[in-house]
Amino acid sequence: MSHNYIFRSVKYLSITFVVAVFYISCSSIDQKNGPVRQKYTIPDTLLKKLTIATVKKCPLLNILTLTSTVDFDQDHQVNIYPMVSGNIQDVKVQVGDHVNEGQTLALIRSSEMAGYSNNLVVAETNLTVTKKQLDATKDLYSSGLASQLDVTNAQANYEQAEAQLLMIKRVLKINGNDIQGNYIIKSPISGFVVQKNVTNNTAIRTDNGNNIFTISDLKNVWVQANVYESNISKVHMGDSALITTLSYPDRVFKGKIDKIVNVLDPTTKVMKVRVIVKNEDYALKPLMFASVSVINKENSQYTCIPKGALIFDHSRYFVLAYKNASSVTIRPVEIHSIVGDTVYLDKGIEPGEQVIATQAILIYDTLNN
Repeated sequence: MSHNYIFRSVKYLSITFVVAVFYISCSSIDQKNGPVRQKYTIPDTLLKKLTIATVKKCPLLNILTLTSTVDFDQDHQVNIYPMVSGNIQDVKVQVGDHVNEGQTLALIRSSEMAGYSNNLVVAETNLTVTKKQLDATKDLYSSGLASQLDVTNAQANYEQAEAQLLMIKRVLKINGNDIQGNYIIKSPISGFVVQKNVTNNTAIRTDNGNNIFTISDLKNVWVQANVYESNISKVHMGDSALITTLSYPDRVFKGKIDKIVNVLDPTTKVMKVRVIVKNEDYALKPLMFASVSVINKENSQYTCIPKGALIFDHSRYFVLAYKNASSVTIRPVEIHSIVGDTVYLDKGIEPGEQVIATQAILIYDTLNN
């Protein structure tokens, strides 16, 4: 074999090796870089379902959480006391029953009521007698057998008897107008029987001082919250309040602080604040424990976004900045606080920009994959 042939063969193999190495190198680079990724575009069907929110500047809201209990609305609560002494009969209601205004709760068999009835009869008889005496005196005066002074006296006696009858009728009316010796206890308002301190045959006296029934309208309730000294400066008249209970964990009741008791309870060392809450469906029951979140505004302004725009991943928070369907970018953000459905941000996105506020996690996963 000639030297030229060997030289040509070696040269050919060298060139082949170089080309192969170059091809492998190029292939490695291609595999390393991978194919060029196409930009993600939100499909029209999904875009129609999305909520796009504009980033704003908002006054910072602070939330203070307080322990509290539900109480009766004492402005719409009536304690019923006995107007006469006697024995309780025919109790018609129990604690928790709903009653209407004027509904009978029970009756009292009373000697006082029997006395009022007797006084009525006496007064009516006295009025009849004095009327006849007045008429007779007037006839005698016409015949010259009685003086003007006699007529005047007879007229005065009649008017006094009339006044006495009117007074007895008023007393009887105040006590139920019953002339059978019974005092009928009626509900002065519509509401619920929340207290009942008598049973059938209970003997009662007007000087006892204890109420026999308590009726409360529960369409509004008071939520009495406890404020510790360190938080007194953070609550104000008119602050909005959100109330939650163990009984209804997914339900939020809304109200406002309408009274601040500006003294500390000597036992618990807390200040009481009152929130009036509408309770049309009677969901809130007196003596329930509740949690009150008091919301108040500060003068400082923060960048704010809807809570639905926030994404948590790898121990960080993100939002999706939106320009158009083909321009959605992931932005890390730093949170100052979250109040209700509003997120306050320290940095990460600027007011005037737009973010995806619904189904953000779905698009975030697609962008990452």
